This record gives sequence, C-alpha cells and structure tokens, in this order.
Amino acid sequence: MKACRKSFTETLLALAKTDKQIVAVTTDARGSVTLGDFAKELPEQFVECGIAEQNAVGVAAGLAHSGMKTFVCGPACFYVARSLEQVKVDVAYSENPVKILGVSGGVAYGALGATHHSLHDMAALRCFPGMNICLPPDGRATEKLVRFLVDYPHPVYVRVGRAAVPDVYENDDFSFEIGKANVLLEGSDLTIIGAGETVWHCLQAGKQLAEQGISARVLDMSWIKPFDEEAVLKAATETGRIITVEEHSRCGGLGAMVCELLSEQPVPVRIIGIPDENAVHGTNKEIFHHYGMDAEGIVKAAVDFIKK
Repeated sequence: MKACRKSFTETLLALAKTDKQIVAVTTDARGSVTLGDFAKELPEQFVECGIAEQNAVGVAAGLAHSGMKTFVCGPACFYVARSLEQVKVDVAYSENPVKILGVSGGVAYGALGATHHSLHDMAALRCFPGMNICLPPDGRATEKLVRFLVDYPHPVYVRVGRAAVPDVYENDDFSFEIGKANVLLEGSDLTIIGAGETVWHCLQAGKQLAEQGISARVLDMSWIKPFDEEAVLKAATETGRIITVEEHSRCGGLGAMVCELLSEQPVPVRIIGIPDENAVHGTNKEIFHHYGMDAEGIVKAAVDFIKK
C-alpha cells in the first residue's frame, strides 16, 4: 500500500533531478502534497506561493507559457473552487500545459466536512475545453501517469486521495494510456465502472460477486476526460447493466457521463456516489461505507440490480 500523492511526488522528484525544466509550485502545502523532499533537494525548481491558490495557478500558467514543465500542487478542494476561474482562463482557455495535482480529493478530508470535500471537480472541469482529467487508482498507475505528464503538451487535472491505498495493479505490466479504460475483470451479467480510489472496491466487489455466481466486468475508468466511450458502449452491449462508483457527487460525474453517452441506446444504469447533500463527517472508510461505495455496498447494489 502506498499513497498516490507520495508516488506522484517521488516520481516527479526523480524526473526533475535530470530535467531542469520541471518546476513544482505549491501553496503552503508541501507537507500535504509530500513535496518536502523536492523543495529541499531542488529549491531552484520549487516555487512557494503561500496560501494563495489563485496566484499559484497564475504563476504556474506563466511558467508553462515560458516553456517550463509545471506542476501546481495542493488540496483539491481549493484548486477546483477558490482558483477555478484561473484554471478556466489561465490554464484551459489559454492552453497552457499546466499539470494540476489536487491532493486529498473527494472525501479524503472526511472529518473536516463539506468545505474541504471536493465532490464537484469532475463535473466542473470536464466542461472546460482542452482540460484533461485523471484519477489514478493506485501508486503504480500514478507513477506511470507522472512519467507521461512531464512531456504532455496539454493541461491535466489529477485528483488523488490522502491515505495509502491498496494495489489495484500487482505489477508494472499494464498499460495506463490516456483516454483508455482498463478491463480488470471480464464479465457478462453486468459491468462495474470505477474511477480513482473506488476502483479497488469495484475490483473486490467483482471478485466477491463471482463467488456468488454473478459474472461482473470491472473497468478502471481513471481517465474521465478524454473518456473511453468505446469501452462503455461495448460493456452496455455485452453485459446489459452498468453500475458506476464514484467519490463524487452523483450530479455531473462519472455516472452522469455514462448516462449521457447511453441516452440514445439506453441500458439500466445505477449510480453509486454522494447524493445531493453535504456528505456526512467521518473517516474516508466510514463515508465510503455509509454511501455504499465500498465493496460491501457495491455487492449489495449489484445483487439487487440483477434481481430486478
């Protein structure tokens, strides 16, 4: 188990040691982001903006426009709210290839409540032309993502959690290609689609359902934009039912994207996520369980879905 934020910054530091164009920008969040080693070892490639996310995005955009490979890093809840206009105008609209790392995304700051939850980021950012969105599910996928992002000439928002997460991928022998879903389990009775930290729970649920004689296909849909429409359409045709699981509001996120895609050839879709309310307080694990986003909840939803 390893925290995705740690995998991200360790990989970034390793690459930055041999590429002086890589710059990390943060907002009094080097501890939260785990950028302490980067700041210590490469101070000339590190920019501290203080608690000023709007400024940080503008600084990052300027650096990227000047040819630097810029990563601006901090709590997801602030970069997709407080500085949303700068992300829209300075990054997406201006086509500056800034990579935004939003840490402690979703309900990772569970006990701090709605002010610190980021449950609208997919819905908001997917509306920005040119903005790409990725929620890697584990440390190995995160490392592959960082190596890809360094030279990728377009803006990308990356959302990760806070705590260490189990491995979805047991070794490095897998593809993590932009805009492509990975099939983790094959199945024919229904498809379960997850993104980010819900993917592991989807995979465990798929394995538990197999023990009950239910054949579940499981997709890692970590790339929210570009979105793998082909994989969803194939799943809809071949399995007939789809469950989506997201650490996000049920409004405008992964489930909504699947429903939008399938509106002209509808199949039953069940969306598991945060309802239109301020999420309950608690640990990440407690909140997942409360809303049925863990393996236990997904299995219950799938069995009920099959029966109907």
